[in-house]
Amino acid sequence: MSDRSADPTPLAGRKVLVTGAGGFIGSHVVERLVELGASVRAFVRYTSHGGAGWLDRSPVRGEIEVVRGDLADRDSVDAAVEGCDVALHLGALIAIPYSYQAPESYVRTNIVGTLNVLQAARRHGLSRVVHVSTSEVYGTAQVAPMTEAHPLVGQSPYSASKIGADKLAESFHLSFQTPVVTLRPFNTFGPRQSARAVIPALITQALAGRTVRLGDLRPTRDFVFVADTVEGFVRAATAPGVEGRTIHLGTGVETSIAELIDKVRAVTGSDFEVVEEAQRLRPSGSEVMRLIADAANARDQLGWSPSVPLEEGLRRTVAFIRENADLYRPEEYAV
Repeated sequence: MSDRSADPTPLAGRKVLVTGAGGFIGSHVVERLVELGASVRAFVRYTSHGGAGWLDRSPVRGEIEVVRGDLADRDSVDAAVEGCDVALHLGALIAIPYSYQAPESYVRTNIVGTLNVLQAARRHGLSRVVHVSTSEVYGTAQVAPMTEAHPLVGQSPYSASKIGADKLAESFHLSFQTPVVTLRPFNTFGPRQSARAVIPALITQALAGRTVRLGDLRPTRDFVFVADTVEGFVRAATAPGVEGRTIHLGTGVETSIAELIDKVRAVTGSDFEVVEEAQRLRPSGSEVMRLIADAANARDQLGWSPSVPLEEGLRRTVAFIRENADLYRPEEYAV
């Protein structure tokens, strides 16, 4: 279990940039950094309404610097990086279904955006870049549990774009000694996650008394509670000797979607009906059937291990969605 009192993260007083800061995980990262005493610059995508995502509701909103821009725009990224010491690069397009419809947008944001962050980090001499990858880069597990040496397989345009971003990070370390570490979190869940992800989709519809419509119920995933994922990120920001490495954040426990349904029923007390719909299946050859992490390197190199069991994480997520029901529309179920 991670011991926060022993965190190898001397971030107090340091200027830390977080890209994707207004999102589900990014907003939690920002709050943890503030708790650790860091000076946080939160990079969020510019929109006409000027919002900063979940940060607009965050208790630390008045303690951080929010800058708006676009990861695919070199100048706005460079301006955001300038003056910072550490960058946690979470910003990305992540919705797998939309990547089938608009793959070029994933290339621009995930690959070009990462290139812009790496070039700016090199130009401004950052001491550490934490590049956030995804377990989706592996496709279906060929061996289990999966180590960082598992082959990379682009089973969706999203995963292909993240593979490209990961390889850019690798190349900048090997070519220019850029101090970048790549983290591959497995399936993070928790408060603030979009209702289009499977866990909040199940919970939202269960609480609303809706029939849950999903695709294939057979795939297995390694679910990690958001607080644990965040702890891995902040540890990677300053842990010694991890430059150039790729590190998993996972529990080593796999849960099928069918098993997850039973757990959500138990936590919500709702005996909802589940309907499998063909139109919610991924394209043929694209479905990732199995993901399970070997996270030994996180334990050895970051002093990290997960501390929140799946059932407890589900209870916390249910409580959040109950308290914020106005933010969740039951029709936004997973696809």
